[in-house]
Amino acid sequence: MSQTYDVANVERAAKVKLFIFDVDGVLTDGSLHYGAEGEAFKTFNVQDGLGIKLLQESGVQTAIISARRSPQVTARAKDLGIEFVHQGGHDKLTPFKALLAQLGLTEQQVGFIGDDVVDLPILARAGFAVGVPNGRPEVLARVHHVTQNAGGRGAVREVCEFVLRAQGNYDRIMAQFLV
Repeated sequence: MSQTYDVANVERAAKVKLFIFDVDGVLTDGSLHYGAEGEAFKTFNVQDGLGIKLLQESGVQTAIISARRSPQVTARAKDLGIEFVHQGGHDKLTPFKALLAQLGLTEQQVGFIGDDVVDLPILARAGFAVGVPNGRPEVLARVHHVTQNAGGRGAVREVCEFVLRAQGNYDRIMAQFLV
C-alpha cells in the first residue's frame, strides 16, 4: 500500500492501544553473529528502544512476537519493560489472538511491524500494519505503511513516533526532554 503519512494511516495509528514488534529484521537488522562456541549475538538499536519506552509512557502497551527463540530477546524485552513476549514457532497468529483475548482488544486496536512472510497472518489482521524497507516484497505489498528507516536502523523509533503523533501525544511526551 502507501509509504506516505496519509490520513488513513494516521487514523489507523490513532486507534492503536497495543503495538507488537517482530524481532529479526525489525528490532534488529536481521543479522546473526555467531561466537566461537556457537552462541548467537544480536544487535539492537538504542534509539528504537527509547521509542518503545516513549510509546509505553503514552499509554500504548507493547509486545514482541518472534519466530526465533533467543535469550537476547528475553533480556532486551525485560530491559524495555515489555511484559508480553512470545518466542518460537512460525505460527504467530495463535499468540496474537491469545494476546488480544487476554487484553480485551480488537484487531483494529493493534499495530504490528514485521518484515517476512511469517508475519503476514498478523499483518493481514492488524489495524495498523507496518513493514520495513528491508522486508520481503510479499510483506511490503500488503502493509498499510512502510517506514523510511530499515529494521534495526531506526524503523521502530520512526513508527513509535508516528503513533505518538497520530494520537496527539508526541509534543507532551517530548516536552520532558525539550527544556
